Amino acid sequence: MLYSELIAGLKRGVNGRIEATIPEDWMQGRTTYGGLTAALCLESAMELVPDMPIRAAQVAFVGPVGGDVVISPTLLRQGKSSAFVNADLVSEDGVMARCIFTFGAKRPSKLDQASREWPQVKGPDDYPSFFGSGRRPNFANHFNVRLAEGQPPVSGAERGDITLWLRHKDEGALYNPTTLLSIADAPPPAAMSMMTEPGPISSMTWMAEFLTDDIVTTEGWFLVHHEAQATRDGYSSQSMRMWNADGQPMMIGRQTIAVFA
Repeated sequence: MLYSELIAGLKRGVNGRIEATIPEDWMQGRTTYGGLTAALCLESAMELVPDMPIRAAQVAFVGPVGGDVVISPTLLRQGKSSAFVNADLVSEDGVMARCIFTFGAKRPSKLDQASREWPQVKGPDDYPSFFGSGRRPNFANHFNVRLAEGQPPVSGAERGDITLWLRHKDEGALYNPTTLLSIADAPPPAAMSMMTEPGPISSMTWMAEFLTDDIVTTEGWFLVHHEAQATRDGYSSQSMRMWNADGQPMMIGRQTIAVFA
């Protein structure tokens, strides 16, 4: 099922409640692709705060998500210029994901600064498909992914440091915050590059900060850089950065990842 079809087919109730059935082609092993889980929760939360841009997301992947799910948002607090919303994704086994979203209105400011440093790489057409003809998680069939720098998973690299071009294959996917969140988690954890043999790996938490509410790009492409900054004792802490195709910063974030290798 295309991303745009999935979003259009959500059963929307009162007070932001959403019911959905996760298609098999959006699974990542035994759970739903994390970017989709977060995007569905954001879709729900935005119903409660329609007049403020999203600024940050904090996501806890509590357990495997799949099948029929219900997302219920709760407005924790709203002031004149900011709001906080909790969104729980629940399946028959209980709460499987919990998110806190921060919304904030624009305000006049003399400060206007953002890091302009981005990887000096060529355009996406200059790089081959990240997955090639090999195996890939089900959800990955919905994205075009090109490896611009770094090593592929399970290559025994000395460092987990990858730069990739990403875009939805679905041309109907709108440029909005939920779409950006849905694509930002598509790359495999950077620590996988250091692995010498396949093994389970799973995202536990994800923090994402939206650097703009003007989400635009060229031909759907976004550039991401993921770096495993510390990997030991079965866990990896990685940083994440995202730009549009013109080098404008879109998002920064962090992930905590469980590594079973």
